[in-house]
Amino acid sequence: MTWRIALETLRAHLVRAGVTARIVGPDDADYDATRAFFYGNFEKKPASIVLAADAGDVARTVRLARDLGVELAVRSGGHSVAGHSGTDGGIVLDLRQMKSIEIDTGARTVWAQTGLTAAELTTATAAHGLAVGFGDTGSVGIGGITLGGGIGYLVRKHGMTIDSLLAAEIVTADGKVVRADAEDHADLFWAIRGGGGNFGVATRFLYRLHPVDTVVGGMMMLPATADVITGFMANADAAPEELSAIANVMAVPPAPMFPPEVHGKVVVMALVCYAGDPEAGARALAPFRALAEPIIDMVQPIPYPQMYPPEDDSYHPTAVGRNLLIDEVDDTTARTILRYIEESDAPMRVAQLRVLGGAMARVPADATAFAHRSSKIMANVAAFYDGAEDKVQRDAWVESFADVLRQNDQGAYVNFIGEESNGWIRRAYPDGTWQRLQAIKAKYDPTNLFHLNQNIPPAAAG
Repeated sequence: MTWRIALETLRAHLVRAGVTARIVGPDDADYDATRAFFYGNFEKKPASIVLAADAGDVARTVRLARDLGVELAVRSGGHSVAGHSGTDGGIVLDLRQMKSIEIDTGARTVWAQTGLTAAELTTATAAHGLAVGFGDTGSVGIGGITLGGGIGYLVRKHGMTIDSLLAAEIVTADGKVVRADAEDHADLFWAIRGGGGNFGVATRFLYRLHPVDTVVGGMMMLPATADVITGFMANADAAPEELSAIANVMAVPPAPMFPPEVHGKVVVMALVCYAGDPEAGARALAPFRALAEPIIDMVQPIPYPQMYPPEDDSYHPTAVGRNLLIDEVDDTTARTILRYIEESDAPMRVAQLRVLGGAMARVPADATAFAHRSSKIMANVAAFYDGAEDKVQRDAWVESFADVLRQNDQGAYVNFIGEESNGWIRRAYPDGTWQRLQAIKAKYDPTNLFHLNQNIPPAAAG
C-alpha cells in the first residue's frame, strides 16, 4: 500500500507541475522492462519513471524532485556500470522517447536529443556519409557516453566524442533550460565534456560531423601469446591515426559464432576500424595479420554503422570490472595478463587493451574536464559472476588484476568506473581539474541534486 500511496502522490505532483509525459509505476505492466538496466547487477525500484518527451518535461521533473527532496536518477541508454540509471523509491527521468535528429549537411553538424543510442545516430548520419565517434557498443545512450568523454572506433582519427561537441542544451538543478557552448555558460560547457552527469540533464547535443563512409573494420581472432599481445599493441601504436583498435585477451565463450575447437581457449579477440581509404586500410592491417595465422578474420570494407552489430535485448550480464590507464604493454605485462586470464575459471573474463593517442592526444589537457590526453593505453579488466557469493570472488580477482597492471599513469576513464567509486573517482580527475569541477558544481548544483553519477561534490562555501 505504501508503494501505491507514494506513487499516486508523486503522480499528482507531476501532473500539477505540468508534466504531460507518460509516468510508469510499479502497477504498470511494463514497469519491470522499463526500469531494467543493461547490466543485470542491479535491482532498483523507483516510485515512478517519467518518460520525458522534451526539455520542458525534463525541467518540470527536475524542479519537482528538487522541491520535494525526491532522489532523481537520469537515464539515457541504461548502460551505467555503477547502477546510476535507477533509484530505489525516487524518480527515474527516462530520456529514451527523445530521439529528434536535425542534420545540417552543409555545415556538417547535427542536433541530437539524448534519448538516442550511438547506433541510431550513427545510422542516421551515415546516410550522408558523415559520423561522430562514440564507443564500441551501439545500444549505449549518447547522453552518458558524451558527458563522460567518449572513446571508441574513431578516437585516434577524430578524437573523443567531446572533441566533436559544439554545444549542449542542459537543464540545470534550478530547472532552467540553458545552452552551453564556448561563449554561453562556457564554464558549464567545459565541465560537461568529461565531468559526467554532475551538472544537469543534457537534453540535446550539437555535434560536428566528420566524413566517414566505408571503413575497414570488424573482428579478428588471433592466438594469445605474449608475442602476439605485445606485437598487436606495438602495431596499433605505430599504425596511421585512421586505425583504432581494441584487443580483448579472453577465453572464447561457447557461442555458436565461434568454432567449437576454440571454445574455452585464451585468444586475442580484436576489434579494429580503419576510417580511411580501403586499400590503405588493408596495408595498415597487414602487420596485425602477420603476427600469427588468424583463427577468425572478419575484417573487411564495411559501412561504418556495421561496426555496431545487432544486440540481444534480453542479454543482461552480471559483471565486475576495473578501469585504468597504463603506459605500455611489454613482455612482462603480456605474460601477467595471460596468467590471470588462464588461471581464472570465471565463465567470461577479459583484459581489454586500447591504444590511445592521435587526435585525442592533441587536445590540451585543460581544454575539457577529461584531462588524460597524454595517456598511452586504456585497460579494462572484467569478469562475469553468478550470484552474490560468486561476485565477491570475481571482484577480488579484478581488483588484484588491476593492481598488478597499474604503472606510472594513475588515471582512469570515468565512464568505465563501476561500483568501486570510493577513491576511484579521484583517479579520473587530476587535482586541478577536480577543484575546478567542484567549483562549477557549487555554481550549478549546490545541493548535489544530481548525485547519482560518479559524484563530484560541490565545493564548500567559502
